Amino acid sequence: MSNNRAVMALLDRAEVDFTGGKRDAAGAALERALRIEPRNPWLWHQLAQVRLSQGQYAQAITLAKKSNSFSGKQHRLQADNWQLIGQSRIGQGNTAGAEDAFRRSSDLAQQSQAENGAAATSVTGNLN
Repeated sequence: MSNNRAVMALLDRAEVDFTGGKRDAAGAALERALRIEPRNPWLWHQLAQVRLSQGQYAQAITLAKKSNSFSGKQHRLQADNWQLIGQSRIGQGNTAGAEDAFRRSSDLAQQSQAENGAAATSVTGNLN
C-alpha cells in the first residue's frame, strides 16, 4: 500500500480504530494519511469503506471513484471499488445503479484473474 512509515502507522491506527468501532477516528487517520500521499488509491479505497460503514453513501461513492482515478491498471482494486459503489447505491435505494456497479466489478475481477493467470503461466513457462 505504501512505503512511507508515517502512512503505514496511520493505516495501522485506522485499522485498530475501525475494528474497535471508532469509525470517526479511523476516517480521521486515513484523511491524515491522504494528506501525505494524496494519490494513493488504496488510501482512498479504505476511506470509502469507512464512509460506507457510516452510511455516508454518496461520499463513499465519490471516494471509491477517486480511488479508481488513481488506480492505473490495478483491476482488482477497481473491482473492489465498484463493489463498494454497488453497496452504496443499494444503501441509497438505487437498485439499477447497484446492478450496473456490480456488473462492472465482476468484469474487472475477471480481467484481473485473466491477467494473473497469464502472469502465472508466463512465470511457469520461464521455469521449464
